[in-house]
Amino acid sequence: MSLYRDTGVVLRTYKLGEADRIVVLMTAEHGKVRAVAKGVRKTKSRFGGRLEPLSHVSLLLYQGRELDVVSQAESLDHFRALHDDLSRLTRGIALLEAVDQLAQEREPNLRLYQMLLGALRALTTADSPLLVGAFYWKLLAAEGLHPELDSCVACGSPEPFVAFDLDQGGVLCRACRRGKPISAGALELLRRVLGGDLAAALRETPSAATHEVDTLAVAALEHHIERRLRAVGMLGQV
Repeated sequence: MSLYRDTGVVLRTYKLGEADRIVVLMTAEHGKVRAVAKGVRKTKSRFGGRLEPLSHVSLLLYQGRELDVVSQAESLDHFRALHDDLSRLTRGIALLEAVDQLAQEREPNLRLYQMLLGALRALTTADSPLLVGAFYWKLLAAEGLHPELDSCVACGSPEPFVAFDLDQGGVLCRACRRGKPISAGALELLRRVLGGDLAAALRETPSAATHEVDTLAVAALEHHIERRLRAVGMLGQV
């Protein structure tokens, strides 16, 4: 087996046998990686709590045919602020789940890794209700699914727009209305999220438009991956 180094964010873990655990990571250089952390569930494990979801780690791994093997793991950031706050923790898990669904195994995607790391760092600074929805929209845009926000996707007419079509990925005018309604405020906020004004938008007081953009983001991402996001249900409980 070949040995390699990388850094990654732990997306999720699950048990293997009596003492081992499979760790799913979004890495900087190798894309999504599944690796076995041997003996990690033992009290005296040398890995301790370094390989828990939301942890940012530096890794030494052996590459296997199906599963890699963790040889070393050093903590870069535990994101303690997220673990100490239920709301932030839930939003963090929602970020991890989305990346887990979109990342391809062993396909390098440095941009996706950097986006996730940046979102987690932003979440430690401020628990913005817009952050998860904005991240989902950014993910879709990075996947080549940037929504059409400036002309009706059905007839090409200019504003006003009153609806959003998930199948065609864009706004609709009154004459072509179908799909999900979208207000002028939500449309303007979505344009800011995708147009370079995200940092300022995250600092603003939440509004009806914030909830609308977030809800539409979840619908758009679930439509793309063709499955429900489990973490979304948790968000409504905090």
